[in-house]
Amino acid sequence: MNSSDPSLKTSVWRAPGMPALLSLTAAGFAGFAALLPMAPLWAVRGGADEAGSGLVNGALLLATVLTQGFVPRVLKRLGTGRVLASGLFLLGAPSLLMLISDQLGWILALSLIRGVGFGILTVTGSAAVAHLVAPARHGAAIGAYGAAIAVPQLLLLPAGPWLADTLGFWTVFTLGTLPLLGIVAAPRLALSLREREVQQARRGLVPAVEDPDHQTSTVAPRRWIPGLPDGLLRPMTLLLAVTLAGGALITFAPQMSSSSGGTTGGLALLTATAAVSRSGVGALADRYGTTSFLWPLVLLTVIGLAMAASAVKDPDSTQVPLFLLAMAMIGIAYGGLQNLTLLLSLSVVRPAQYGTASAVWNMGFDAGTGVGSVLVGALAASFSFPTALLVTAGISLATLPLALRRRPEAPWS
Repeated sequence: MNSSDPSLKTSVWRAPGMPALLSLTAAGFAGFAALLPMAPLWAVRGGADEAGSGLVNGALLLATVLTQGFVPRVLKRLGTGRVLASGLFLLGAPSLLMLISDQLGWILALSLIRGVGFGILTVTGSAAVAHLVAPARHGAAIGAYGAAIAVPQLLLLPAGPWLADTLGFWTVFTLGTLPLLGIVAAPRLALSLREREVQQARRGLVPAVEDPDHQTSTVAPRRWIPGLPDGLLRPMTLLLAVTLAGGALITFAPQMSSSSGGTTGGLALLTATAAVSRSGVGALADRYGTTSFLWPLVLLTVIGLAMAASAVKDPDSTQVPLFLLAMAMIGIAYGGLQNLTLLLSLSVVRPAQYGTASAVWNMGFDAGTGVGSVLVGALAASFSFPTALLVTAGISLATLPLALRRRPEAPWS
């Protein structure tokens, strides 16, 4: 750790480049959250059935995941400013075009375009966090970045249906253009990233190699997947398991709960606790390492899923207090593991590979969310929601050995 690094001398919220990153991230995710539940509902209004409406966000996430793998190479060729501005434009501009038609084909086409923009935003944002602050403060910076993501979702995910019913869909689609406001911050972020690179070059800074628990290591990296540092498999697997659980509950809570109030309260608790956990755990991990928090959060996911399964075992009478407690517990794990797995991903690669680590992490997040919806839906259709939740708990439990491992798998030297 280099004490002359200016990013160590100020709050991560005010570190050069962070205000620009946080503002454009909040704008981008506000537009994303506003349409997440409403674009499928707009398709239903146009005559789509449940399967058709389900394709809307499926198309969005498919385009997102396919895009994320290409973003690091595009960033190297075109630069952060132009790529990020393009992503924000692609995410926000199609929103008002939804008003042209409520037919499924039109909505799917716009969702694919928005997915490309979202893929650019997610990879570029999480890679920028790693470059703007010293590695010793990555956890706190990821927490601030997570807050910029979580707060807009906390506000706008539940507000969309109310706004559409009260004022009309045009209000939701107008909110969906908020990413366009973030474009003005993209050049400032790009300038800060260039200045940071120059400062590090002048100091001759060579980052120390530390594992997630602050233990210096010189083990050479292995490659189980060509071009992918093996150390990224551990955080990606942990992330897949928890996002599988979170994605399933966000998608199916209204169907598995017999209480509309319990469903609303449960989703609000999951979102709120995830926001608090994601923003708060990073600073603690900077001080105490990640392993101290990984395994308790994995166990919390398992216990929460088991409690949720028990709460909804009677399809006609949900045990609301138990369901609310389960959703809060899963929310804590859902937010905390998002932060910690990104921190782990950054800790096992060189700074030049932060873009790759960011892409892998984001692909794991979105893939886990999508798989959770498909897997739990299929199991619930064949058996029941409690059975589906218990299977999901078993998958999470299987990742516990990875959470307990202290030695990094692929540190760089």
